[in-house]
This record gives sequence, structure tokens and C-alpha cells, in this order.
Amino acid sequence: MIKIITDSSALIGVQEGKQIGIEVIPLRVAIEGKTYRDFEEISAKDFCDKIAQGAIPTSSLPPIGEIIESYETYQEDEILSIHMAQGLSSTYEAALSARESVEHKQNIHVVNSKTLCGPQRQLVLEALKLVHSGKNMEEILGDLNQRIDSVISFLIPQDFGFLKRGGRLTPLAATLGGLLKIVPVVKQTPEGRLEKFATKRTYAKAVDAIISDLKKHIQDQEYQFFVSHAFNIEKVELVKKKLRETFENCSITQLDLSPAFITQGGPYCVAIQAMKK
Repeated sequence: MIKIITDSSALIGVQEGKQIGIEVIPLRVAIEGKTYRDFEEISAKDFCDKIAQGAIPTSSLPPIGEIIESYETYQEDEILSIHMAQGLSSTYEAALSARESVEHKQNIHVVNSKTLCGPQRQLVLEALKLVHSGKNMEEILGDLNQRIDSVISFLIPQDFGFLKRGGRLTPLAATLGGLLKIVPVVKQTPEGRLEKFATKRTYAKAVDAIISDLKKHIQDQEYQFFVSHAFNIEKVELVKKKLRETFENCSITQLDLSPAFITQGGPYCVAIQAMKK
């Protein structure tokens, strides 16, 4: 039997994971001196309310002991452990270390999704579908790797400061963004890091720049789009409208971001991502 484990950067909570038959290990967020399990112990709204009152959040990977415990729970199974991009978190490395700490490590396959949020969620759901269809581990890994290589991710943060504090953006770029009151866009590199992609004077122009780049890569291939946000539904509707105008009959999944991601992108941030179906 194949058991799927992931972390909450897939935008799946522990309870939802149980309902669909996977195990989710929550990331951690800290704010006002207290640490919470992502999705489980604080809502995104309460988290953003604390930020609005001046609190500065941080996030961290799950304790390695919790990952080891999960692996040891399924000693008789093959384990497919899918985690956030290596360049954005140490969760993948922690999973590799946990794998080395258990006796049945040869049955554990740790996957660097090279992404997070919508595409990572879809990778988990596709893996689950393949398990249910009777595919073996080699077949599942082959399918996932093809999808992983197709992912394209952009982020429009509301506040450069969150990316700067999290080490996702250079201090110079953060300073310029704050001074010029521009709309920044960052793009994920193949290595999983975030780099400055564009700076525009309006939100609409920022979205246009993203869609122009997506057109270069997607062309006639069928892709699934993901638009994830932190309480910015007005901008989400703008993004979806522009995507549909450019890519006819496209499939768009809209998702709410969890506190762990809001810690990095800030309240009102919007992530725009695409992956091959």
C-alpha cells in the first residue's frame, strides 16, 4: 500500500487530509509570542487581524520529530512524501533527514515539489488518484516529475516588507518598492527561489506582464491555473478575468492562502500559478 504525506504548504489542512486519505504535517507560524500549527490552531483571518494590529509574524518548518513519527506510523507501507520547494523552505531537507532516521527508509520516497500552494496541492491530489488507480511508485513518480517541471509561479505581494523579512527578496528591491509605490511581481526560479520579475504602476499592468510571460511558455498546451490569495477577492477576480480573456476555456482553481504563506507574501498577496494537466 502507498501512503501519501505532505505539508500544509499544499493548502490542505490536517482534517481535510484525513477525509481524502492522506496525512498532512502542518507548518508552524508564530505571532505575538505564540506558535500555532498552520491551518489547525489559527485561522487566516485571525492571523491577518493580528498583523493589522502591528504584530510581525514568522514561520517555520514542522519539527523533524513529527515527520519521523509520521514515517514510523506506516512501517508496512511505501510512503510518498511530497514537500514544498527546496529553495523556499527547509521542509524538504527535514523530510530527507527524517527518512534517514527510520529503519524502513528504503520504502520512503521524498519529493521536492519545487513549488507550493495550488500546484503542490494538485500534485498531492494527482498522486492520490494514481494510487487509487493501481499505479506503482515508479509510475507515480514519473507522472509527478513531468508535472513538476511544467510549473510556473508568480506572486504579487501587497507589502515588500514580508518578502524582505523572510529573505525572499533583496533589501534593495524591497526599499525601492516602498519608495516608488509600485506594484511588484516576483517569479519563482527553477531552483525554487523568488526573483524580481517586474514592477508596474498599476495592478492591471502587473497582471498583464504575468500573462504575457505565461503565453510564452504555455502556448497551445493544456494547463491548469491556480489563483491563491489572502483576502483580496477583488484582485483575484481581475486576474481570473484576464486569464479567461487570454486562455479560452481555461481551468482556474481559486484557493485561500494559509497563515504560513501569508507570513511570506503578506496580507492581500495574490499568487498566480500554472501547471500542466
